[in-house]
Amino acid sequence: MSGIARLADVEAIEAEGLPSDLPSSTYELLQRTARRTPDAPALSFFLSIDEHRRPETWSYSGLLSMVTRAANAFHRLGATRDTVIAYVLPNLPETHFVLWGGEATGVAMAINPLLEASTLGALLRATHTRIVVTLAPFPGTDVFPKVARALEQAPSVRDVLLVDLSDHVRGPRRFAARALQRLEAARRHGLRGARGALPAHVRVQDFGRALARERGDTLLSGRVIAPEDRSSLFCTGGTTGQPKIAVRRHRNEVANAWSASRLLGRNVGPGKNIFCGLPLFHVNAGMVTGLLPFSVGAHVVLGTPQGYRGPGVVPRFWEVVEHHRLHFFSGVPTLFASLLQVPVGDHRIDSLEFGLCGAAPLPVQVLHDFEARTGLRILEGYGLTEGTCISSVNPPEGERRHGSIGLRIPGQAMKVIQLDARGRFLRDCADDEVGLLVVSGPNVFDGYLSAEQNTGLFLDLGDGKHWLDTGDLGRRDADGFFWLTGRKKELIIRGGHNIDPADIETALYKHAAVQLAAAVGRPDVHAGELPVAYVQLKPGTSATSEALLAFVAKEIGERAAMPKAIHVVESLALTALGKIHKPSLKRLEIESALGAALRDGDIRLLQLDVLEDANRGLSVRARIADARQAPHAASILGRFAFASSVEVTP
Repeated sequence: MSGIARLADVEAIEAEGLPSDLPSSTYELLQRTARRTPDAPALSFFLSIDEHRRPETWSYSGLLSMVTRAANAFHRLGATRDTVIAYVLPNLPETHFVLWGGEATGVAMAINPLLEASTLGALLRATHTRIVVTLAPFPGTDVFPKVARALEQAPSVRDVLLVDLSDHVRGPRRFAARALQRLEAARRHGLRGARGALPAHVRVQDFGRALARERGDTLLSGRVIAPEDRSSLFCTGGTTGQPKIAVRRHRNEVANAWSASRLLGRNVGPGKNIFCGLPLFHVNAGMVTGLLPFSVGAHVVLGTPQGYRGPGVVPRFWEVVEHHRLHFFSGVPTLFASLLQVPVGDHRIDSLEFGLCGAAPLPVQVLHDFEARTGLRILEGYGLTEGTCISSVNPPEGERRHGSIGLRIPGQAMKVIQLDARGRFLRDCADDEVGLLVVSGPNVFDGYLSAEQNTGLFLDLGDGKHWLDTGDLGRRDADGFFWLTGRKKELIIRGGHNIDPADIETALYKHAAVQLAAAVGRPDVHAGELPVAYVQLKPGTSATSEALLAFVAKEIGERAAMPKAIHVVESLALTALGKIHKPSLKRLEIESALGAALRDGDIRLLQLDVLEDANRGLSVRARIADARQAPHAASILGRFAFASSVEVTP
């Protein structure tokens, strides 16, 4: 199956129509692949980088058997089609068993294991989760203690299944690992171990033993899964406050896998080896390096529970590529920037056909440097949880336009529009005109779990279609390639000038010492916002803020985009996906700017809190010592574009 080279290829596929025989569910999709290639490798896993040459491997028939066993174990616990089955796990084979087995029984809920207990509890409570699969207590991990505390806030949870990491320790060391697991459980939770840490009404059992008791050849529930049935819940919107919970259906996930496979063609298919290093609580890992390759019979290599963050994975990545003859991997811009610091040496990496970069724009300088050093093609793409995962990709068979997010996938409409002052559809944009990016198609979800978060999410363009407001600004060129020009909520607006942070970041990445860069807006009474930047330097290099300011002054053409300050920091905070966590930088600037304004006004400021609500956005709360200053403090805060409050703490 050839891939797509140009827009005409996308349109030719669409002229044939969506296949009438698409699988009705993700479980049927796995069944079909297992029937075609039962003995082909489907999934391999290594616990640590030192063990990557001796991975555990499941064939497609073996993978389907484990998924079926998981589904039957959940059914035995009383799960039905509407039961929410959450996993709070790192990247393990069991994570796949739970995800696809959960979808075959009820609704799988993906939760980031790095979240704090309070947020975990809020998510479990909001989704009325009935079953949780998580890590058993183990040295060096803190997932179980957090889940145990979270369950105090989630009375709907009735069953917890524990995945024991020692099950993946090979040889004689497994006995020692199991002993360490039991000692850790007793040390943290007393003689009753994990059981003693959980609410009395919660039943506990070992996940591996539960699966071993089940049949792997048929679904005992006898369930017939419909395309419209809910398949999964994935969180989006960051990790501050409560994330939004996207509700997806089987038709969304099957359609997205089919569309992406048609676009990528023979680059992802039987005989191809694909590395998964992004976290499986995120749609990129679950779809691009999960359901997509499983749908076409490719082989997924799952590298360490921490993925790319695992000790030694990035420093030895080219060794992994050579040994496993990897053809494809997916990553985020910070991964490619990190790999630039790892010499290829004498490793043979000619098996690599391309890397897919998504989640955030890839700086052009990083792209050029990476391709020049490795010879690897990078395909920049675009997607969002609300669109299941993939919405557009640069075509592997045709021209790749650096900086573009590529062509839309077959079967999904994508265009750029203009809205009027009230947010209503005005018109489609002309070629190369910047506007709001919107998508529509079978991969687009129906909305968030919380109805109030769906306000304004979908747009009526007068054609009867279900158009999703992505929140991204972009343009479409005459050949159908899309280009992101900014994020509505990330744009820095300085005195009426819309500044794309990427313009500043691109200039900084051209400096030889810069490894990571992020630009955000600093609140300003007169200009609204002023651009500032944060920089992490490459190891062994040095550069001052003054030198960087002088450098970018020559690279940035628009005067308004010139940053007022550049902060050189030891390290930039990253999300679990590896993206620079801009919300934390934005909060720093809000605290700094508004705190300075209050102090300049002689306010005795005790504390300034930046609060975030999933529905209302950011607000500011100032705690002051003198009640007489409250009106003045409120007046100062009122000059900034944030909801604010003043509290007096004598």
